[in-house]
Amino acid sequence: MESLLAFGAALVSLRLAAELARRWRERHAPELVAWSASLAAYAAASGALAWGAAAGWDGRAFRVYYLGGGLLTAALLGIGSLLRVGRRWAWPAGLLYTGLSFGIALAVPLTAPVTGDSIPEAQAHLDVFPARILAWLGNGLGTLAVVAVALATIRRRPLGNTLLLAGVAVAATGSTVAGLGAAESAVFVAAAAGLLYAGFVTSR
Repeated sequence: MESLLAFGAALVSLRLAAELARRWRERHAPELVAWSASLAAYAAASGALAWGAAAGWDGRAFRVYYLGGGLLTAALLGIGSLLRVGRRWAWPAGLLYTGLSFGIALAVPLTAPVTGDSIPEAQAHLDVFPARILAWLGNGLGTLAVVAVALATIRRRPLGNTLLLAGVAVAATGSTVAGLGAAESAVFVAAAAGLLYAGFVTSR
């Protein structure tokens, strides 16, 4: 069941990423690129969760999961929110952060082999610097940007922003309880993907 839930979350996230990319082709708003990339990263993390739940975790699945979920999703959502309110400096900052995240996720050595059926804990396989500290910064600052912009513009888009805030909260909760197991995390991943999708669609 957990693999099906995670796979469903990946499909929902990919659907939203494609919709945002389509809207970018029509409007050329830079925030749509960041949001589309964020949801594509979330889809990749969800796919890795499905892979690990169905076939067992290994280093490849863990790297994809950490890159998409640990490093990119929240940070790129925050970059998109900043671009939405005219902070153009967020564009080069987002490109630099994304490139750095890919380099670290692909090249940093794992401190222990990744095996088993349970979701790997970052502290068991990655040193604090640079991988884990970059994830702390990206998640913290990205979430702060999303929440701040959503609250500042909630009068213009009350329902959509409320759904986005709920999606971010559910995703953060899912990360907190990841140690409980794949089934519990897959439920949070699927719920967060649905809320983010509804929030973006409602915010048109």
